[in-house]
Amino acid sequence: MIHALIFDFDGLILDTEWPEYLSWQEQYQAAGCELPLATWIGSIGATAQFDPYALLAELSGGPVDTAAVRAARRARFAELMAAQTPLPGVLDYLAAAKRRGLKLGVASSSPRDWVEGYLAQHGLADLFDCVKCSDDVPAVKPDPALYRAALDALGVASHAAVALEDSLNGLAAAKAAGLFCVVVPNRLMQGHHFAQADLRLDSLAHMPLDAVIDHVTAKQVTAEDAKNAKTRGESSRDL
Repeated sequence: MIHALIFDFDGLILDTEWPEYLSWQEQYQAAGCELPLATWIGSIGATAQFDPYALLAELSGGPVDTAAVRAARRARFAELMAAQTPLPGVLDYLAAAKRRGLKLGVASSSPRDWVEGYLAQHGLADLFDCVKCSDDVPAVKPDPALYRAALDALGVASHAAVALEDSLNGLAAAKAAGLFCVVVPNRLMQGHHFAQADLRLDSLAHMPLDAVIDHVTAKQVTAEDAKNAKTRGESSRDL
């Protein structure tokens, strides 16, 4: 039985990923170069794997006024974020989870002030029973520490929780922690194949939470039946 729902934040609850990439891309283009999408995607859901200022200097072939780029990039990001609302289906899932009496958590590789600031801004902060961020663990996704911390805080076993993710790093973290994982690829990850995903949706709005829970339960029953059948088969060979 499912007792908890654990959300990723960036790209799953709120689309911070596209504004972040676009605001950087515009700075690169102003310097006459391009920020490779593959480089950016590698950092989604994890700690940054490259220094965007150093890469900008390398690709543009000249010195970078870091302070000026930072100010312009942040101003553009704030402008883009001002138009953001929770992604489709998120509010419906939160409401459905409350109706079912599920515990709610967030497991994000971003800093706490970032996650809690946006949750508060959109009136979502009080809906979650726990929020685990990069501040809380020694390693972020794809390491499973964030999900394990959220499970501990919620008092729920991994088999009784569903993770909602949007990135490859997030999926890897959820599966390593033993959770059933629903992947809803963010705008930048649409072309990727999430082989480990237990269920992939184009949007949370495309399948109600009740149907997801039914799907999870059916898979758990099937897996348990297969395990029992294997055990019975092994026992009969021992006779």
